[in-house]
Amino acid sequence: MGGLLFLQAQHIFKKIMCFFQAREQKVGDHGVKAQGDGWLLTVALIEGTNLAPVDATGFSDPYVVFTCNGKTKTSSIKFQTLEPQWNDIFEFDAMDDPPSVMNVHVYDFDGPFDEVTSLGHAEINFVKSNLSELADVWIPLQGNLAKSRQSKLHLRIFLNNSKGTGMVTEYLSKMEKEVGKKMTLRSPRTNTAFQELFSLPAEEFLISSFTCYLKRKLPTQGHLFLSPRIIGFYSSMFGRKTKFFFLWEDIEDIQAIPPSLSTWSPSLAITLHRGRGMDAKHGAKSVESGKLKFSLQSFASFSVANRTIMALWKARSLSSESKVQIAEEQSQNNTLQSEDSGIFVGVDDSKSLQMSEVFSSTISANMNSLLEVFEGGSLEMKVMEKVGCLKYSATQWESDKPDEYQRQIHYKFSRKLSPVGGEVTGTQLKSPMPNKKGWIIEEVMELQGVLLGDFFTLHIKYQIEDLAPKQKACSVQVYLGIEWSKTTRHQKRIEKNVLSSSSARLKEMFSLASKQLSHTR
Repeated sequence: MGGLLFLQAQHIFKKIMCFFQAREQKVGDHGVKAQGDGWLLTVALIEGTNLAPVDATGFSDPYVVFTCNGKTKTSSIKFQTLEPQWNDIFEFDAMDDPPSVMNVHVYDFDGPFDEVTSLGHAEINFVKSNLSELADVWIPLQGNLAKSRQSKLHLRIFLNNSKGTGMVTEYLSKMEKEVGKKMTLRSPRTNTAFQELFSLPAEEFLISSFTCYLKRKLPTQGHLFLSPRIIGFYSSMFGRKTKFFFLWEDIEDIQAIPPSLSTWSPSLAITLHRGRGMDAKHGAKSVESGKLKFSLQSFASFSVANRTIMALWKARSLSSESKVQIAEEQSQNNTLQSEDSGIFVGVDDSKSLQMSEVFSSTISANMNSLLEVFEGGSLEMKVMEKVGCLKYSATQWESDKPDEYQRQIHYKFSRKLSPVGGEVTGTQLKSPMPNKKGWIIEEVMELQGVLLGDFFTLHIKYQIEDLAPKQKACSVQVYLGIEWSKTTRHQKRIEKNVLSSSSARLKEMFSLASKQLSHTR
């Protein structure tokens, strides 16, 4: 008797829970006028097609639930149909931050005391979608039932800001308090370049950018870009491009990792929620339990980058009360200076990097012996220290392709090389020459702590060819190019200075190497 009463009580409890679940999801609120000033989202639910039958009659009773920025809107119910005609209009109350995604769920209505049955779902990604395309679109539904029937919804989606162009300046003003530094309004040209780089919609704007390394099997130098809704990375090294972005909402955790014996700088470890950001999988260091993990290091100013990234992430993911607390904490230090100044030029794939020859010589030394300047041994350390590269370090050559090797170097400038000091992080790629008689070593250098050093990246190309093995002679040619990431009226002056100082340093470098090798013969 007691067991029977327990089962009846369990059955009644289940019915009550189903009732509350149904009440939560099925409250009709279509047609309610939006309130407030800010980002306004309007959704017109027109119709559905090829929905799955789940009733004994061979039909369904579908309704749709829309969720955006924690707000939910529910459509009317259309009974006994697989081709529902809704023509419902929903307006979400104004949002302070631009929405990144809207989740769409289609359910079958069986009454308040029955389990809900999903007829399919979809995600509208405003960052990856052009708003003009969303103005009239058929959305394919995901899920087993929906895929088997190729179910779709016909929607018309409109997103605009009631504050017009003042929206950007107001957003930057708010983020200044949360980040603790001055935020500069970018030019239309800068924002257009940023949008084109990542194929972003016109309403997305660049907040900040940083040079850094993306750490995977082999570290990749590049630029990190931050906007209200995304965090993106771009690199173009040795003819290879790496590009991806994910939403701030995709991030589950961010940890600052202190430097270790194998790294000379702190790093940021970013973990995404399970199954999120899979378009960026090629940029992840690892995947654990369906969660992508990214590692970023060697920022010119780690404290600035860390503070900016953490504030933007928390501003998107935390409650209003938490945002206020962060703003108060960050605003205590309003003297923080950003490394990001000037104008971001972007990347124009139609232009190739122009390389100029800065050094050429025939050296009386065996080619393999001369290549020890790039092998991390005593010869390289002695030569680099003498030319003014202090605390010089280099990793071992690693290979992910046949006959192609990569390594990282790091050193600080002596006063001889730079009056204001500074340091370099660089990546070198070694590959055989087409005629197999020598080697090509390409180098990409990021300058940190150098005046206007964040405006450009240096590219060096060494060609070392064996001329006469028996006579121990080899040819050395060195080319240098400057890749600009920001514009400055001092561009020609900087190029002249860089070419002059690099020529002198390279001449001294190979002269010292030749002398060291002659002493060891």
